[in-house]
Amino acid sequence: MSAQDPPHASGPHRPHKEQPPPGGANPLRRTSDRVEAWCSGFLLAVLVLGLPAASVSAGLAVHESTMRTVQAQSAERFQVTARVTSAQKAASGGAADEKQKVQVRWTDKDGRQQTGSAPVPLDKTAGSTVRIWVDREGTVKNPPLSASNAKAGGWLMGGMTAVVVYAGFFAARKGMRLALDRRRYAQWDAEWDRVEPLWSARFHR
Repeated sequence: MSAQDPPHASGPHRPHKEQPPPGGANPLRRTSDRVEAWCSGFLLAVLVLGLPAASVSAGLAVHESTMRTVQAQSAERFQVTARVTSAQKAASGGAADEKQKVQVRWTDKDGRQQTGSAPVPLDKTAGSTVRIWVDREGTVKNPPLSASNAKAGGWLMGGMTAVVVYAGFFAARKGMRLALDRRRYAQWDAEWDRVEPLWSARFHR
């Protein structure tokens, strides 16, 4: 070899290295794959951003609505001391929180005697005194809702909304996959219809 010859002038050539497609794109990646990736990313973004927003909004709406009910009931209902006029004999072994509906009598703010039926604990007998809730017309009512009821309702609605949003995300993603797979199968069938005659013709020569 002459000293003037360039290095590696003789011998096998190095294999040609193929250049990757521009932008790092995968040549085997189909259009449907790109559509699936884009839709999956979009749905995931909607889930990440929409689930907390929807849950908080629904929870706050229920909490505020219930709090208005709490305020209205608290303004309309008040407690009075009533006397049990007739009651059944308490059954043995009954739960402490069980109640029975009995006739009661109380005096309203105007000094008039009022009567009605109210749920009282089972251990209350005729002549016992109980605290009951009534409205301005003297009708026996249930205790007004409390702030804890409003808070619990808000949390419950927020949780239910989160479940619904996640179920919607799962259903949308599943539907997208089914639609894309149906399109892929149709494309595969069409391509096979074109290729199969050429491929099978080799065996008939």
